[in-house]
Amino acid sequence: MNKKWEINEENKEQIEEFAKENNLSLLLSSVLLNRGICKKEEVEIFLNPTRDNFHNPFLMPDMEKAVLRILKAIETKEKVLIYGDYDADGITSITVMKKFLAQRGLEVGYYIPNRLNEGYGLNKTAIDTIQKQGYTLMITVDCGISGIEEIRYAMELGIEVIVTDHHEPGEEIPKCLAVIDAKRKDNQYPFNQLAGVGVVFKVIQAISIQLKLDPKEYLKYLDIVCVGTISDIVPLVDENRVIAKLGLKLVSMTKNVGLRTLLTSIGYHQVDSTAISFGVAPRINACGRMGEEKEALKLFLTENIQEAREITAKLNEYNISRQTTEKQIFSQAVEQIEKEGQKEEACIVLGSEQWHHGVIGIVASKVTDIYFKPSILICFEGEEGKGSGRSIPGFDLHEALMNCSTNIERFGGHSMAIGITVKKEKFESFKKEFEEYTKNSSIRDIIPIIKIDKQVELKQINLEMVKDLKLLEPYGEANKVPLFLMQNLKIQAIRSLSEGKHLKLKLGQDNYLIDAIGFNMGEYVGKCQIGDKVDIVGSLEINSFNGNDQIQMNLKDIRMSL
Repeated sequence: MNKKWEINEENKEQIEEFAKENNLSLLLSSVLLNRGICKKEEVEIFLNPTRDNFHNPFLMPDMEKAVLRILKAIETKEKVLIYGDYDADGITSITVMKKFLAQRGLEVGYYIPNRLNEGYGLNKTAIDTIQKQGYTLMITVDCGISGIEEIRYAMELGIEVIVTDHHEPGEEIPKCLAVIDAKRKDNQYPFNQLAGVGVVFKVIQAISIQLKLDPKEYLKYLDIVCVGTISDIVPLVDENRVIAKLGLKLVSMTKNVGLRTLLTSIGYHQVDSTAISFGVAPRINACGRMGEEKEALKLFLTENIQEAREITAKLNEYNISRQTTEKQIFSQAVEQIEKEGQKEEACIVLGSEQWHHGVIGIVASKVTDIYFKPSILICFEGEEGKGSGRSIPGFDLHEALMNCSTNIERFGGHSMAIGITVKKEKFESFKKEFEEYTKNSSIRDIIPIIKIDKQVELKQINLEMVKDLKLLEPYGEANKVPLFLMQNLKIQAIRSLSEGKHLKLKLGQDNYLIDAIGFNMGEYVGKCQIGDKVDIVGSLEINSFNGNDQIQMNLKDIRMSL
């Protein structure tokens, strides 16, 4: 598929002046300026954040009310419950709140809805159970902002509620003791992109300030807060970057028995955002996807190394099971797309009775990535179909469903991802309506865009420059790995790896050489040959082998030079 390459415009004089002022390489300076980091004080906070860069938690709406109510509960040893989500953000949120309160002498209960039977968020059946168990205060984490009816019901049953959440509120917010969410319209907090666990962190920071505790009493949880923040794919800027940057240092030496055991089992040599995103997060999320959400929480709460090992083994098994199920569904989805000719359509809508709705969102993401079309996958259980949708930049999927709601039971989400429920008998009608909507949109004019930080010459790049780029880590949403363009490189060697799946190149220019690796780009072996000149876009990294460090380009795209 053809992709559009967009190169950032740059001012060479500005870059040179910036590099000199901040004692940085020209390459790193270019990237920082591209990310809008222009002032000296911004550079220092971005590259070397400290605990002093956290905002005042009491600027968050209702924070003081919540803190005073929780302190009252601690003083009276009240029966308190934490209600959280089943994903990595929710699990880490419960962990942090529960452990912090236990350190203050208050042992609290928890409730996590089962993804397969209860779905996301609060529900009245769960609240009935909570009330029967005698809880009088419920603190929601990573959920609650949309639970208007459920919270009203809890209050009627005599359960007071504090909401801590980071999702978008509707026109109405819950009527309860406190609603801490920086996305509220009346918010005064300077940053509103925290993960759910980030909001919990601000609560325990506020309680610590109120009790005049040593800052280490809340900072020591940054390892778990970091895991939840990176896992939830929130923008890694501002306070999220401080959490991630400081937190990763703690993760590498974590005292949490469960997290340490899980990291050991995964076998990552370096604890960075990649290890969290692709090693830790999938295993935590696999529990919820497979209907075993409590296991991940038990792992983070245990102090027993043997129990941690046993739970870790389970998590790894769940992850393997999730991967197997995902591969099966993906294979069936691709077969259905090819058979029905949907790859020629403006969108992809599929349904099956054989699919597992716990993993269907991951498959929808893969389908969208491969075909570059919005996709919605539905799995039918009896007469009801539950599914997930993913979109492409430039097409608002949530808005599309607002205009195709005739045959939908319910849906929610945002422009790039949605959850949906459709009756089986109305699936074909919905599919037809959605296909018609996308046909009449300008979706076929949208092509993938690769945003390039800088065009560089091979002879200008050295090891120190590439090592300097590590200061930009951790990478994530809103702080992507920087991409560079090199032109007119001659192919010196070309081969495929992993049975034709990946591409390996040796490229040269003016007696300078560089290796390049292209994951899932094995088809280029048949399109290119030794002697061809190519332009490449990718990230620069250090490949260490047998004690030798060499610069390598991790390819994002490749095309023949003009």
